This record gives sequence, structure tokens and C-alpha cells, in this order.
Amino acid sequence: MDQQTDRRGRRETSVKSGELSPYRRFEREEWAHLRADMPMTLDEADLERLRGLNDPVSLEEVVKIYLPLSRLLSLYVEATQGLFRVTNSFLGGEGAKVPFVIGIAGSVAVGKSTTARILRALLSRWASSPKVDLVTTDGFLYPNAVLAREGLMRRKGFPESYDLPALLEFLAAIKAGKGAVTAPVYSHLVYDVVPGETVTIDRPDILILEGLNVLQTSKLPKNGQGLPFVSDFFDFSIYLDADDPLLRHWYVERFMRLRETAFRNPQSYFHRYAQLTDDEAVKTADDLWTNINLVNLHDSIRPTRPRADLVLIKGADHRIQSVDLRKL
Repeated sequence: MDQQTDRRGRRETSVKSGELSPYRRFEREEWAHLRADMPMTLDEADLERLRGLNDPVSLEEVVKIYLPLSRLLSLYVEATQGLFRVTNSFLGGEGAKVPFVIGIAGSVAVGKSTTARILRALLSRWASSPKVDLVTTDGFLYPNAVLAREGLMRRKGFPESYDLPALLEFLAAIKAGKGAVTAPVYSHLVYDVVPGETVTIDRPDILILEGLNVLQTSKLPKNGQGLPFVSDFFDFSIYLDADDPLLRHWYVERFMRLRETAFRNPQSYFHRYAQLTDDEAVKTADDLWTNINLVNLHDSIRPTRPRADLVLIKGADHRIQSVDLRKL
């Protein structure tokens, strides 16, 4: 901080924005040094299975970014387990062990799914061999029939398109240590929740929850009796970020690749796009990005970034250029 004098002679204090930030910024190479002795447990064949469409993450990226993150998470998990033990002792041994929950948020096309899968693979290969499960919030979207009836099909992915009570009930059961908790399943092929299909989560050591709006808040009621936020159930949260032009480029590029692959399946909800010319496809993708996904990003998703414990900031080619870690 430094002192300045205004035109009336009054002393004012100016503060640089960095001094007010709750985060510490690590550039790529600085973060990579924090790996220490965390072992590399993935090979190229593993990574090939974990990569998302149009997300060319490399083994170098895993070494420099995800291994230090894995080490950091191991410290958080160990500290949380220690806190559980002393709290359980305080309560006279009445507490039940609950999963360590990690939330991953960020825009469409930023690479959340790839990050979630890589972290799951790395965490599950710790020496302690923890059980790590991964759930996406897509399954908690309202079915298309409901969205269509409510006029929300072009708001799909916005906060109001999710069955928030069902998601909160799921997380509450997980954090209560209950076994065999079920979550609905979403199909990207048919672009809808699959009726009657569920995935069972049975007391994992770590649960990763990935979704656009997992850090979303709502207006607090004056009587203090509102529902909890999804992030209230998190032990650690991650936000993936990139500049708008990069996100738009990745979204359009992914759309064009899907047009040549998944969209050609007659069962695909987007099968009609497979017949578009290149120019028509780019125009369609740009419309979907600009009028739906970019609006959601600006209105609902990016405003939640300051609530994350850690922010991964991507540059070109999906390479993470810097990491912001919340100060303790």
C-alpha cells in the first residue's frame, strides 16, 4: 500500500489489485516444481483413454500441472482426515467417515471432463489406493420433456435447467456417509437424461463432481432458512478458465469434429447437423456459442470463479499457463 494526496489535500490509500487478491499466482514452471516426489502413474495409453474430444492434453501437462495438483490434494485429504479424527474423538466416536468431495467448474469446451478424468486416475493410484468416483451434474438436468414444456430448451445448462433439490439430496446422502447412493445418467448421444438408468456411488474415499454451475450461489433469504449451495458439500473446488476467444474456438472446433463423428449416428439428437456444409456448420456452432453458451458463461458460470479454491488458467492448445491457489 502507498499513500497519495488528492486535490483537496486529503491522504488516500491506494491498494494494488494483487494485494487484495485471495489467491497466490503460480506461473506454469513455478507450479511444476511443486510436484516434488509425487510419482507419475499414467502412461500414453492411459492418457489416450482419458483425453476428451479436441482436448490434446499431453504427458508433459500431467507432469507439470496435474502431479503437483495431485500432491496438493493428497495434503488436503490427509489434513481433512486428521480433522475428522479429532472431531470424531470430540463427539465420542459418533461420527461416520465421509468422502472428500472435489468440485470442478468452468465453461463449456474448457476441458472440465478431461481434467476430472485425469484427476480421478491419478488420485486412485495413490499409495493408499483410495476409491475415487466421478459424477457429472448432467444427470441432474431436467429431462428434455420438462425443459420443452417450461420453455427452457435454449436455457439448457443454465442454473434453472437443473433439478437442484435432487442434486442437493444426492450430495447430502454422500456427505452423510450413506452407502449405495444413486445418481441419474445423462446421454450425450440423445442429449437427454436416460429414463430409469442410474449410477451407484457406494462410500468412496473421494468423490469428484464436475459441472458448469457447481459453484453457483443463489440469493440468500432474509429468514436464513434457504437451501444450501452445492459447493457447501465440497472440501476443495477447482475452476478451469480461458479467454472467451479461445473458448469460442474450441467450441466451434469440437462441433465440427462431432459433425464428422457422433452427429452421423442416426440416434444422435444432433444428427440433422451432420448434413450441413462447412460454412453452415460454423455459422450454427457460432450461433449456439454466442447466444447460449457465452451468455451462460458471462451470467452464471464465470461469476462463480472467485469461489474456487484453485483456478487453472488455460492458454492456446489447452495448455495451463498459470495456477491461482487460494491463500490460507
